[in-house]
Amino acid sequence: MIDGHIHIERGDYTLEWIDRFVDKAGKMQVDEIRLLEHCYIFEEFVPMYSSVCAYSEYIDAWFKRSAGKHKMAEYFKLIENVRKQRYPVEIKFGLEICYFREHEKFIEKLTKDKGFDFLLGSVHFVDDFAFDHKPEHWEGIDVDKIYRRYFEESIALAKSKLFDGIGHPDTIKLFGHSPSFSLLNYYKNLAKALADNGMYADQNSGVARRCPKTSSLGMDKKLLQALKKHGVNIITSSDAHCPNDVGDRIFDLGKCVVNA
Repeated sequence: MIDGHIHIERGDYTLEWIDRFVDKAGKMQVDEIRLLEHCYIFEEFVPMYSSVCAYSEYIDAWFKRSAGKHKMAEYFKLIENVRKQRYPVEIKFGLEICYFREHEKFIEKLTKDKGFDFLLGSVHFVDDFAFDHKPEHWEGIDVDKIYRRYFEESIALAKSKLFDGIGHPDTIKLFGHSPSFSLLNYYKNLAKALADNGMYADQNSGVARRCPKTSSLGMDKKLLQALKKHGVNIITSSDAHCPNDVGDRIFDLGKCVVNA
């Protein structure tokens, strides 16, 4: 079993910190863990976020607290040290990169041929709106418009040829908002774009853990059906941000895929 989306940002870049993730993976019967960082953690990616910080005072304050804590060289050193060790589970390293269409060349410059095992692209901002931070931020927002733009950007992400997978493809639903129209065409087009570019989709328990009252576990069943119909590989993941959440509901996520 794979846990394909695990953040290590809450600890130091040490082998002892990695050991804690490995230990929990073993207890959860997970054979492979894919460790990553949000790209904004690194100084090099900070310029990519100027427009989202300008859009919202809340995000500007959050970003100043959270971003630019490391340089990429520090991460590469950790990866090098981990790869010298022998572990009872397979470990892969990557990045979760916020997708902005206007920054594709910037992303490519910072990530191409850098030695990552995988690159996960995710839509966290829609026209600079940070849709997944607080439910009250949705007040006054045109839900239909945000949904359309979210999936348009997700399809562009899949066509960009920058990433190996897409993170939590319908996380837009986390606070319980639904559009007034059917999403089936968007699901079909996203699945086709992922298939055409050899990308996988992230079947993720993080949103359900964060928002159990408003979000279901993993992707919408009809999105899973579209992905399966187009032969898209689906990777189970916890979106853990600490060792304790590694493997969270991995087997349940797999069952959702099988039963879709």
